[in-house]
Amino acid sequence: MLAVIKGAGDIASGIALRLHRANFKIVMTEIDAPTAIRRTVCFSEAVYKGEAVVENVKAVLADNTDKVADIISNGDIAVIVDERASCIRELKPDFVIDAILAKKNLGTDIDDADVVIGVGPGFTAGEDCHAVVETKRGHYLGRVYYEGRAIENTGIPGDIDGHSADRIIRSPEYGVFNPIYEIGDEVKEGEVVACVDSTPIVCNVSGILRGILPKGTLVSTNMKSGDVDPRCKKEHCYTVSDKALAVGGGVLEACLHLHTY
Repeated sequence: MLAVIKGAGDIASGIALRLHRANFKIVMTEIDAPTAIRRTVCFSEAVYKGEAVVENVKAVLADNTDKVADIISNGDIAVIVDERASCIRELKPDFVIDAILAKKNLGTDIDDADVVIGVGPGFTAGEDCHAVVETKRGHYLGRVYYEGRAIENTGIPGDIDGHSADRIIRSPEYGVFNPIYEIGDEVKEGEVVACVDSTPIVCNVSGILRGILPKGTLVSTNMKSGDVDPRCKKEHCYTVSDKALAVGGGVLEACLHLHTY
């Protein structure tokens, strides 16, 4: 069972882990300069490093679709730089999962594969995909909709230990991002954690830096650039989140429910 997952950020990587452990063959598409912040649990890091390991599962960068077969035959996940996911036409996968999390459909079509799944807001089951998986934290997280849409994006991050928007580090302006701390470091409220050019970014809550953009990333005003986990558990930086696992479980359900064997 071959699945192409569009996107390789933290939620997409949680989906990939769940499907890979259920013996799916996985190909993930990415842009040429990924901006995932939870880099220690993102297969998108393979774009920068050639390979990435998340919870003992390895992803390898494929230069082209010819290399994909070799990578997945070795038991690894293949990552390919392909912003428009044009590889779908060549690979003809059984499943296409749009996990870009753009909050809108950037080009996924219900005819892309036998089973097409949209992750989060922006998709309508029965129109541009066969199923939609809920990504909003709360009672419906991970639920599969075989008709209709996920809950619309509120723009408010999910609550973790009483913190929501204040745990997110955002760029104050357009420029080049330079972190002062790295993922896994403990930070304090009011501390400067990064700079955009010469403008400092102050942390709004104390905790463990769970995610941050790499040095030299070009950022725009208000762009999400980091994430502080107030629970202060360093091990959380190196394992996929409860949210990613829940969404991954929903995608796995939809794949098995809809696939014709």
